[in-house]
This record gives sequence, C-alpha cells and structure tokens, in this order.
Amino acid sequence: MEFLRVVKRRQSAFSELIYIALNVGLAVAILAAIWATGSPWLGLVIVLLSKWRVLAVRPRYWFTHLEANIVDIVVSVSVVLLMYIAGQAENLQGLIVQIVLALLYTFWLLVVKPRGNRQAIAIQAGVAIFIGTLALASVSYEWPSSLFVLGMWVIGYTSARHVLASYSEESLRFLSLAWGFIAAEIGWITYHWTVAYTLPNAAGLKLPQVSLILLGLSFVAERAYNSYHRHGTIRRNDVLLPLLLVIGVLIIMLFTPFNQAAIGAI
Repeated sequence: MEFLRVVKRRQSAFSELIYIALNVGLAVAILAAIWATGSPWLGLVIVLLSKWRVLAVRPRYWFTHLEANIVDIVVSVSVVLLMYIAGQAENLQGLIVQIVLALLYTFWLLVVKPRGNRQAIAIQAGVAIFIGTLALASVSYEWPSSLFVLGMWVIGYTSARHVLASYSEESLRFLSLAWGFIAAEIGWITYHWTVAYTLPNAAGLKLPQVSLILLGLSFVAERAYNSYHRHGTIRRNDVLLPLLLVIGVLIIMLFTPFNQAAIGAI
C-alpha cells in the first residue's frame, strides 16, 4: 500500500510538471509567434488550438462549454492583441513589454485561472473585463461602432455569467444578458468619446477610460449581488465603501485631463 501511495504521488507530481510546462510553453509560443511574424494572427490561431478541449464533447454541448470557457478565451485573445500592439514599437522597450505580458499570462494560466472559489472567480471576471476592454479599445478605433459595441456586450455578458454561475443563480441567462446590455451601452457612449491615459514605458499601450468605468461598475454590481445573496436584501454597509471608492475614482478620472491621449495616436 505504501508503494502504491508513493507511485501515486510521483504520478501526481509528474502530471503537475507537465501541466506547468504546457502552460509556460503556450505563453512562450504566443510570444515567439508574434515576435517572429509581426502579426497577431498566428498567436490567435495558437490560442484557439489550445482550447481544443472546448469542442472535445458532443456538438450539443459545444455552446455550453464555450460559455464556460469564454472568460479565459477573452483574456487569452486580449493578451495576443496587446503583445502585437506593444511589438509595433519595434524597439527594446516593446520587447520588454511583450515579455512582461507573457509572464503575466503565465501567472493567469497557472495561478488565477485554476482557482474555483467565489472570490477567485470574481477576480477572473474582473481581469477579463479590464484586459478585454483595454485590448478592444486599443484595436477598434477604426472599426464600425457596431463591432465595438458587440465586443463590449460579449465582455459584459461573459464576465457576469462567470460570476453568477458560482452562485447557482436561477436567472443566470437573463441577468447576464442584462449586464451585457449595460456594457454595450457604455461601449456605445465611450466609442464616441474615447479617452485614454498614456502609460510610462508601455511601448504605446494606453489605458482607456472605458476599462476603468466598466470595471468599477462591475465591482459595485458584484458587491451588491453578493450582499443580496447573503441577506436577501442589499445592505448599505456592504456596498457603500465600494460605491464611494468607484465614484471617487471616476470623478478624478473624468475631470482630470493629466496624461490623456487619443486611442490610436502615436
């Protein structure tokens, strides 16, 4: 029996090493593909191929699996796009930013993504909102507004569904669609009033206001829902501090012109 336990532990350790190696290899492969080609397309293909398990079920379950994994797909695609944008600098700074993004993506794959408690799930959704809107705003400044609004809807819907599913919410689809609609409305407004903040040593990457707005509102909404789920009503003490924090950040952001720049500007 002791021998069997030793073998099982060794197999578990070996599987863990394989898991780590595959995820590190994925981040390195994406970085190498973008660096070598100067294009995001090969990186996007690698991301899609890495999600093959989503379709490794009967076709009737494809949509369900896609919904369950869409937050990870949003983060992965966004990382590819941000790496590509950073690479447009064509200097050492751009390469450093790409490497940092690859390291952060590895951290996402190995540490953030596997966790399944509610707090971790809320963090995963927040990461998808922030990096998803950042990448979307960074590449869509010449797109039709309808595509940008659709992208915002996808980010809002999937992040809300990701959080609500952890509560076994009965109205999961309806509430997720409603939050997706709110995100789409924010997207439509910010598309026509796009403001971003230049980031130091970021190789051309800019932080759009829409990322902070949607992330802040989503944080307050999650705290309100959590309070309602626990107490049957939204308690003021549970949402007051998050609400004041978000309002303060938004006021400073909206009325402080320091370091602002247009998306797409050189």
